[in-house]
Amino acid sequence: MVTVLTGGTGGAKFVDGLRKIVPPEELTVIVNTGDDLRWWGLYVSPDLDSITYMLADKVSEARGWGVEHDTFFCLQTLRQLGEPAWFQVGDRDLALHIFRSKLLAEGKTLTHATAEIARRLGIKARILPMSDAPVETRVLTPAGDLSFEKFFVQRRFEDPVESVHFEGALQAVPAPGVLDAIRSADLVLLAPSNPVTSIGPILAVPGIREALRETSATIAAVSPIIGGAAVTGPAGALLAAQGFAVSIAGIAEYYEDFLDVLVADSQDAVVAEELRDDRRSHEDNNSLGARVDGRANSRGSGLSIHCTSTMMRKSADRVALAKSVMEACAPVPSRTIATL
Repeated sequence: MVTVLTGGTGGAKFVDGLRKIVPPEELTVIVNTGDDLRWWGLYVSPDLDSITYMLADKVSEARGWGVEHDTFFCLQTLRQLGEPAWFQVGDRDLALHIFRSKLLAEGKTLTHATAEIARRLGIKARILPMSDAPVETRVLTPAGDLSFEKFFVQRRFEDPVESVHFEGALQAVPAPGVLDAIRSADLVLLAPSNPVTSIGPILAVPGIREALRETSATIAAVSPIIGGAAVTGPAGALLAAQGFAVSIAGIAEYYEDFLDVLVADSQDAVVAEELRDDRRSHEDNNSLGARVDGRANSRGSGLSIHCTSTMMRKSADRVALAKSVMEACAPVPSRTIATL
């Protein structure tokens, strides 16, 4: 069983590669909902939508979000009526938000609504929101405390970032099935998503980070940082604002308490070797400390770093990355890898 934690367009592309080598009944995708918002009175969940559209073969490849061949007549009309139009929702995309909002208004949970949408679209993999409770990613900037979508979409992430926090996280609980999907998995993967605002909200829900520390599954993360910069978006600025290096070393530190395997781009091979050396030295010192005071590393022998091509320009790149990650995490039961 393979469980993936994901958010954003990079995460959706990675899941696209995985679904082509992992049987759908053995794939669970836990999705960030910190970006969720009410738009035109409807409940919109951008990351859940991207994963849903990708698994249903409906995502717009040109945009990386929304529905392929969508139209925007409703958006244009609402703009003419003077309504906000900075968050672009297509007409086909709008239908999904109407249906989800209807289910929620009837008293269904977000988990139930997500499963029902997946069923009606013929998706066999399991999609889980991180929580049924509202958690909102907030980015503190000189312009104010902004929701993530206002920071990212409306203001095009041009504001300097002072800090990031997850409103409501401490009061939230993991959605049904989330903890079990982590604990019972053979392999847990963190997609090359923004670690702060796509994976961070998931980890902020009480119980999830603890489950990652305790699971017997191998845990691997794909770095969204290549050559000291984010592949796309504000991941670099957000990492720096949280006090982490904008490098694969920063990614390793962000996930340090549970990570077994870090998958980095081949461009970072030299940095990866330096990081290996640093960690060997650190582990030797920790081993000495453990002999003195009885402490032990709960994740075992330390971090493995695997370098490969992590850029996903084409469908074949996504599959190749997914295969490389699976191979880096071996031994994983062979039944989890399907024949192409």
